[in-house]
Amino acid sequence: MGLINQTSEQYYEGADGQWNSGDENYGAYQFTSIKDLVNNFMIAYVGEDKIISKIKRTDVAFHAQRAIQEFSFDLLPSTKAIEIEVGPALNMPLPQDYVNYVRFTWTGEDGIERIIYPTRETSNPTAYVQDGNYEYLFDQNGDVVEANQSETLTNFNKAYYSSNTDDLRNMNDADIFNLYRYGQRYGLNPEQAQGNGVFYIDQQRGIAQFSSNMANKIVTLRYISDGLGTDEEMKVHKFAEEAIYKYIAHAVLATRANTPEYQINRYKKEMSAAKRNAKIRLSNLKIAELAQVMRNQSKWIKH
Repeated sequence: MGLINQTSEQYYEGADGQWNSGDENYGAYQFTSIKDLVNNFMIAYVGEDKIISKIKRTDVAFHAQRAIQEFSFDLLPSTKAIEIEVGPALNMPLPQDYVNYVRFTWTGEDGIERIIYPTRETSNPTAYVQDGNYEYLFDQNGDVVEANQSETLTNFNKAYYSSNTDDLRNMNDADIFNLYRYGQRYGLNPEQAQGNGVFYIDQQRGIAQFSSNMANKIVTLRYISDGLGTDEEMKVHKFAEEAIYKYIAHAVLATRANTPEYQINRYKKEMSAAKRNAKIRLSNLKIAELAQVMRNQSKWIKH
């Protein structure tokens, strides 16, 4: 029995019968939903004379979700991207399903994405409000009054100089030092030798903070989610489907009492092998594309 249950017309035009109206589900055949994963596991692995004699469906669903979550971090293609224009506040709230960033870039008029690098030299600490005697101020509940923004962040927002600054005549020694320090002149640390701007993640507030030359620029954030944000996200590429089954089987056996150790080790090895195969398949290496890239090796670069 075939897996395709719709005609070509239904696939390309969607439920409303209109081309490119937004309700189509193009490319869905390459994925398997978590519902089908649980059903298939119950059929293949659970029952009399099988490795798992009996188990609750909710337990299998839990381990399936954990598998998707773990595989999303280093195996499944779960990278997302959002694009915003940076406002005067020079920050960007992290997405609702954000787990970690892949990279920040800004896009010029040519459409080319330029990498924005992180900085390790600043932060946004909590700023306590003080009176004229440098003593802390307290509110009516006896808690220390906190400022809306730290002086560290304020100075960072206005201190970053553009890489296009060529006229040094009106700069003092401190200005020139900062200009060198942030990577816009020769003789610098390679980590700082770039002029695309910098950012840092304020984990406590859930905000990405940018340097001042990012104002009004189009910034793209590519980030990793865990694949469990919505029901539509909880699906697995078919290249990794077998690895999911092995993960669930190993997780179930490893968390059950009186399971022989050799059986746990057996499915641990099978899970590792299946995960390795899935990673190779999902790496999406194409011989022709690899050969084209490797042709650059014929260029000799003198140091």
